[in-house]
Amino acid sequence: MSEPYGFFTDTTLCIGCKACEVACKSWNQLPANNGGAPALSGESYDNTLKLDGINWRHVQFIEQFDNRDEGRWLLMSDVCKHCVQAGCLEVCPTGAIIRTEQDTVVIQSDVCNGCRDCIAACPFDVIEINPANNTAMKCTLCYDRTSAGLTPACAQACPTSSIQFGPISELQRRAQLRVQNLQQQGESRAYLYGTPNDGHTESIGGLNAFFLLLDRPEVYRLPNHPVLPSRNNVSGWVSGWVSGLIALTLGALAFRKQRFDKLAERPSGQPTEA
Repeated sequence: MSEPYGFFTDTTLCIGCKACEVACKSWNQLPANNGGAPALSGESYDNTLKLDGINWRHVQFIEQFDNRDEGRWLLMSDVCKHCVQAGCLEVCPTGAIIRTEQDTVVIQSDVCNGCRDCIAACPFDVIEINPANNTAMKCTLCYDRTSAGLTPACAQACPTSSIQFGPISELQRRAQLRVQNLQQQGESRAYLYGTPNDGHTESIGGLNAFFLLLDRPEVYRLPNHPVLPSRNNVSGWVSGWVSGLIALTLGALAFRKQRFDKLAERPSGQPTEA
């Protein structure tokens, strides 16, 4: 494997223009919507609402206004996190989900059987079924472009460099410097989500698409501590064995009671069955 590549999204630079959404749909030939007429969500300027099978980039508009005089907008272009330890890859029964030589996670639609296991396994609610082919789909980190030495479409279209693409080691170094600069300028809330030892994503090894945030992860609809499906295996096995043991014990007691009830019903002096 070559050096891991990914995204660094600096939310402080996002202006909510949605150029990344448009570029992603255009390059990947994704439909504008699910076939119906365009609808307004009523959620500020966010009509995409979430990542799914036809929306591989989603610009969040998070309004924080106590009154008309004071408040702020938090803007973030969300995307598949291309987890270092990916839950979707763990559970895929057909081998449709692979890790590329760039350490990104890609779903091969021609191998996917649409079982939806990956949808339940993703702690970030990234994956959904594309209605056009009934297979699970998500961001590929523009593998077709990056394999040819090109920048992913979303990062290429971003006018403020909020979305940056490159080697993970370089992006993390750049991101740390950005956080230091912001904190020196008085923005004490700035921190990184998705880097090693960030206090949030260590259990999945960090993210190959990480973010600079100004508020708690939950505000950006990110899990505070994402968990892999395999982490629940031990507790699942234990609970399964305990449940089985309880069922076996209750069954034995019920059989014993039935046996004694039959013996109690026999006339006195009648021999019992062998």
